[in-house]
Amino acid sequence: MMGRVAGRVVVVTGGAGGIGAAACRAIAAEGGRVVVADLDGERARAVAETIGADGGEATAVAVDVTDRASVAAMIRAAVDAFGELNVIFNNAGINRPRGFMEVDEENFHEIVRVNAWGVIVCTQEAAKQMIAQGHGGKIVNTGSIAGRQGFWDFVPYCVSKFGVLAVAQAAARGLVEHGITVNAFAPGVVDTPMWIGLNEDIRAIHDQGDDADPMREFATGTLVGRPAAPEELAPFLVYLASPESDYMTGQMYMVDGGQVLV
Repeated sequence: MMGRVAGRVVVVTGGAGGIGAAACRAIAAEGGRVVVADLDGERARAVAETIGADGGEATAVAVDVTDRASVAAMIRAAVDAFGELNVIFNNAGINRPRGFMEVDEENFHEIVRVNAWGVIVCTQEAAKQMIAQGHGGKIVNTGSIAGRQGFWDFVPYCVSKFGVLAVAQAAARGLVEHGITVNAFAPGVVDTPMWIGLNEDIRAIHDQGDDADPMREFATGTLVGRPAAPEELAPFLVYLASPESDYMTGQMYMVDGGQVLV
């Protein structure tokens, strides 16, 4: 299969749903060989099977991005399946909104451990493999508009996503000598399954009724005026995984409908 990422082996964490699943499908459609990695191994396998049924190449692996042994096993699974690793998309993430004054240590550590520490571990383990291969690679991290601005109900999440940018910049400096680029992209409000839980949490924080849709209301603040569908973000992720982005590193690119102007 020819395409913009033909033959490239791409690991996508958080690949079982939302932005991750859309990225997996788009990368496979452009000739990439995809490893769908997710904490939920069954859902990851379902995405991989759908890709296979559509004529693409994909395998699935269960992974806990906060656990180094699990991440190392994910990288080995990619190499065992497809022979090497060319790209990792560090997309796995969580959020548990709390009003700033209600944030506690448990809430903070749960979010930062997945969203920031997980990105560090996956970057390290992927880079080890890419360096050993000796012909470069690409690391792409999911940031957020919350990595550019602080929000009262999302402070641990903001800390973690500001951290994603820091990791991308630091890793880009250190890995460029190995031909490895490191970038991030920053979505805004995206219509994914995570939205349901965020709405429930925010309604509880602000004593809103069940009919309130605070995430959709928040998305009206974009210049485009609506949330994104995951499929609208996927083409940019294909671009970051492709040779077309070889001159880009150490950056976080806004793909947010004009919600944050930097």
